Amino acid sequence: MSTITLDTVRKVYAGDVEAVKGVSIDIADGEFIVLVGPSGCGKSTLLRMIAGLEDITTGEISIGDRVVNKVDPADRDIAMVFQNYALYPHMSVYNNLAYGLKNRNMDKAEIDRRVKEAARILEIGDYLDRKPRALSGGQRQRVAMGRAIVREPAAFLFDEPLSNLDAKLRVQMRVEIKRLQKGLGTTSVYVTHDQLEAMTLADRLVVLNGGNIEQIGAPIDVYDKPASTFVASFIGSPAMNLLKVKGDENGLSLVSGKGLSGANAFGKSAYTLGIRPEHMSVVEAPKGDGNSGVDLEIKVNVLEPVGAESYIYGEFAESGEEIVVRVESHSTYEPGQTLFLRAEPKDVHFFDAETGARIES
Repeated sequence: MSTITLDTVRKVYAGDVEAVKGVSIDIADGEFIVLVGPSGCGKSTLLRMIAGLEDITTGEISIGDRVVNKVDPADRDIAMVFQNYALYPHMSVYNNLAYGLKNRNMDKAEIDRRVKEAARILEIGDYLDRKPRALSGGQRQRVAMGRAIVREPAAFLFDEPLSNLDAKLRVQMRVEIKRLQKGLGTTSVYVTHDQLEAMTLADRLVVLNGGNIEQIGAPIDVYDKPASTFVASFIGSPAMNLLKVKGDENGLSLVSGKGLSGANAFGKSAYTLGIRPEHMSVVEAPKGDGNSGVDLEIKVNVLEPVGAESYIYGEFAESGEEIVVRVESHSTYEPGQTLFLRAEPKDVHFFDAETGARIES
């Protein structure tokens, strides 16, 4: 096991395309870090620089006490699990697991011990004599992870390893990866664009946007206190409702029309107000009590049942701005119906209208 440190790491491609813009992260020994963000945000490039598969333009990467900027990938003591399983189709599962160790001229008894231990951990002991074509997608991904485990590396690097699996298998493999990482205690860096995957796996999230870090923190902290409108809209499904509002001595109102009352201003004229769908409740009438809670009046467009809960997709009648609200699964609201909503003070977020940065109340 080992720490991983990134110190002001940049990656610039030909044509002055800056993919990673001075990223610094300290990853503790045994920590599970997830790099999350949309396509093109720099997360895979960052992972590949840690692995040594991409050169670093400027900055420094250390694994343990060793700076690895000029160290070959094979000598960095890391193991990588890719999106594509990349198994040798002509080899048995056993030989796929053992291949890298044989290339290192490791003792046969030690190879056998490591392969069988990895097979036990991943529950693939019954498949050691099979070829990859005789395995399901989930079993192949376990073999790919087993190939990393037998290395007994200082760190695991995962590059969207579940993206080829169906929804049910993704859930199962998320649980397996989390259990595996906690059991082995190996420092791990995991890349995904799936915010649900990121939330469930990470000890800490690193939210990336355009080659920069938007926020680093425990998943629940990032969810409860997003540092920017980008984080607020990316983490959470459905995303946080973000409304353009203006403030004066009477409080706040929607920039594009009426439909909001009860929230205090901070002394600026323009804000972005954020409320998560689950933090609004349907009420009989607005309170209008002047505290920092928010009263909203919307028209229902669609009620979407999703099992244990339902989502109202609505709009403000006078502005057409859209809003999503979570309600109980047996709710029977109809399209065209007018609803009054209430968000309490603790559930209201404010962001700077220009920069998108969070404003602490």
